[in-house]
Amino acid sequence: MRQNLFDLIDTTGDLAIEAVAARLLAAAAISVFIFISYRLSHSGSVYSSKFNVSLVTLTLITTTVMIVIGNNIALSLGMVGALSIVRFRTAIKDSRDTVYIFWTIVVGICCGAGDYLVAAFGSALIFIVLLLFGRIRNDSRMLLIIRTVRSNEEKVEALIFRYYAKRANLRVKNTTEDSVEFIYELRKKWLDARDRKDKRIVDAVYEIGDIEYFNIVAQNDEVSS
Repeated sequence: MRQNLFDLIDTTGDLAIEAVAARLLAAAAISVFIFISYRLSHSGSVYSSKFNVSLVTLTLITTTVMIVIGNNIALSLGMVGALSIVRFRTAIKDSRDTVYIFWTIVVGICCGAGDYLVAAFGSALIFIVLLLFGRIRNDSRMLLIIRTVRSNEEKVEALIFRYYAKRANLRVKNTTEDSVEFIYELRKKWLDARDRKDKRIVDAVYEIGDIEYFNIVAQNDEVSS
């Protein structure tokens, strides 16, 4: 009984050098596919060349780990224990980056286990999905910032409601003893609002008087690196 248990734990699952090379080459080929997909689906400041190279490396690392583990139960348990104490603190600038990380790990697992068809067909389908929908962005949001004296507080609120109604969401309202600052969030298409007399919102705000500034700031998914 003891000998059978030892034999079970000591299973090494060694592979020939040709099989190891084939699995690593397959992982490398698909990782290049992932590299191209990431480059095509990202643009501007969201794209990170270092992160893209890391995806290729992560695929090869995962494949290597799967080759080493093989059928060895002891190594599998040790790897689970090692991963449970590792904490990744890499900043994710785009939610799609998480998808690419999981993609590389799955490809590494498939190639390390020798399931090339699963890795290839799965990657082809993911590539098509990301190519079709990868450039979708949230609508640009605009922040309307107005700073004026405290005596104009109700006038500004009434004016914004008259022009935008419920389309302008009050996000921040900073007040001091002498001044008040409003920060409204609204969609880009509602930015240049006009009343029935075709008077622009900026002109109407400044007609109130004692306006310190009227700023418009764009807010979108792009994050500076």
